[in-house]
Formats: sequence, C-alpha cells, structure tokens
Amino acid sequence: MDLIHKYFKNLSENQIQQFEKLQGLYQDWNLKINVVSRKDIDELYLRHVLHSLAIAKVVQFKPGAKILDVGTGGGFPGIPLAILFSETQFHLVDSIGKKIKVVNEVVAGLGLENVKTTNGRAEELKDTYDFIVSRAVAQMETFVRWTKGRISKKQNHDLKNGILYLKGGDLSEELKLYTSATIYEIPNYFEEDFYETKKVVHLGMKFKG
Repeated sequence: MDLIHKYFKNLSENQIQQFEKLQGLYQDWNLKINVVSRKDIDELYLRHVLHSLAIAKVVQFKPGAKILDVGTGGGFPGIPLAILFSETQFHLVDSIGKKIKVVNEVVAGLGLENVKTTNGRAEELKDTYDFIVSRAVAQMETFVRWTKGRISKKQNHDLKNGILYLKGGDLSEELKLYTSATIYEIPNYFEEDFYETKKVVHLGMKFKG
C-alpha cells in the first residue's frame, strides 16, 4: 500500500480503504480460484495494482467517460483504475468465466458501483468507449482486430480516444504497422526495478470522414 501512497497523494479515505482491501480479497479468492500466481499475490501492489495505475499517469479519465478493459483476467487494469476514477464507467470483459467470477466478487467486496462485467469476447460487444485498456493479452494487430468499431468518435479528453496497452520489452517489430503509436516509458513515472522495460502504448484511432 505504501507504493500507492508514494505515487498517488490525493486519495480519499474511501479510496485508501478500497486499495487496502485488495490484498485480502485477492488472497481469499485466489485460494478458491487461482487467477493470480502466488508470487504475484505476495507482490500484488507492485506487479498488478501500481502497474495498472501507470495508465493514470498518461491520461486522467473524466467523469462519465466509458472505459473497456479487454481480457481483464483477475481485474487488471480495470479494478485499480475504477477505484482511482470513481466517476468513470468501466466495463471489464474476459472470455474465462472463473476469472469474471473473481472480478465480480472483488467488485462487490469493494462496493464499486462504476464497474460492470461481461463473460465473453470483445468482438461480441456492441457499445463504444472512450478508451480500451488492457495488459498484453495479444499482439497489437490481433488486439486492434478484436476491438474494431468499439471506440467512440466523440472526443472528451486531450488524449485521442483509442487503445491504452500495458506492454513490456522491445515493441519495435510489433508496432511497425502503427507509426502513430505513442510509447510512454513507465520508469518515467515509477522508479521500482520491476518497471524497467514496461510501457504504456497509446494507439489513437483515426476516423475517416
């Protein structure tokens, strides 16, 4: 929890309590349904919670904005972002039912009212969103195909509507099709060694007409 305080100073009492509850909720549910590795549970705030919040260093989601988290797994990056941006609407989607079950239980345990979940695939969704967030669930080309048509054309943020993707390592090959992609190096925001090669990739969507 100290990690969260270190980089996010202006949390409300309620947000602090919600972030503090994450460890116990995930430990408890992970014993029943394994969605996070044991090592990651021990370092939940470093490897999952703060990592998810790197997106908040790139853009501040506005009240009423709609964010889609594709392949949310155990609820990352969606749940930490939903705590931080309590007036923004989050839709967490995963094709694996047991993962969505854990997400639902954590959301209920935290009392989050700005999160809805779907057990299914991004391609099946009909709604549109300001941003689509994810943590390296597929190569960018595949991910763009999955989420085609899901990004709203109405701009509400300074940052162009589009994809915000948490990725690590050398992305030059993967992103060569996407010359407009912007890479934000997470070590510019967080000093821990874990983030040394980690990035937030922003791919703004271009619209014709």
